[in-house]
Amino acid sequence: MQSLDDAYSNAHYIPNADRFVLQWENAAQIFRDKLNGEARADCDIPYGPTERQKFDFFSPFSHSDDVFIFIHGGYWLRFNKSNWSHLAKGALQKGWHVAIPSYELCPDVRISDISRQIAKAVTEIAKRTTGKIVLAGHSAGGHLVARMAVGDLLPAETMGRVTHVMPISPLGDLRPLCQTAMNDAFQMTQDDAIDESPTFMARPDCPVTVWVGADERPVFIDQAKWLADAWKADLVIEAKKHHFDVIEGLEDAKNNMLTQLLCK
Repeated sequence: MQSLDDAYSNAHYIPNADRFVLQWENAAQIFRDKLNGEARADCDIPYGPTERQKFDFFSPFSHSDDVFIFIHGGYWLRFNKSNWSHLAKGALQKGWHVAIPSYELCPDVRISDISRQIAKAVTEIAKRTTGKIVLAGHSAGGHLVARMAVGDLLPAETMGRVTHVMPISPLGDLRPLCQTAMNDAFQMTQDDAIDESPTFMARPDCPVTVWVGADERPVFIDQAKWLADAWKADLVIEAKKHHFDVIEGLEDAKNNMLTQLLCK
């Protein structure tokens, strides 16, 4: 029987997986430097008391009242906002502001703490605009944006402005992770996992599209289906995409992923 550690391992099943991390870092730095040079990047804005509780805020050339907030993944264990700046490109071209926060990582905090940090980040980011808010997140970030849609983490005024939530390759049912080695860092009980699993929470009022790659590990396709089924949400299984390249559509203003995200 396949172990859950193997089932939830992505890098081992993606050829040359390490190059993606380097590509993300390089592309993000180049794009952030470009926006800094154009005075369109406001980086390291604090939303909480610790070093990682900061966000970057990017502005389009034209005036906009709307903001797209992207929450990164990494199993709540790795990465930060600076790995993903390039994913703002498509939305900026379409005239949206883009904000990307970091958050503290396990084992220094629990997953439930991270959810509350992201709620603080979204609330603070919302103060910088007056229009629509869309949320997308990848992998663990998919869990976090799904959590923003349920459970009263966001103030009603902020939640009322959210027009679309897109969990990409999300982890909606955290119970299987209790049986992985990663739980040494998460320290979750089964009850903790249920309490923090969007799949078991009431369907949100805002539109939701769950997105996943057709070439992902089977458990991630299952996770996407479970969340979409539980919430009666739209589900897109994108052909020829795996866990590391499924987010690339956010870079392209004409890509179907970004068009669906911003046009709900």
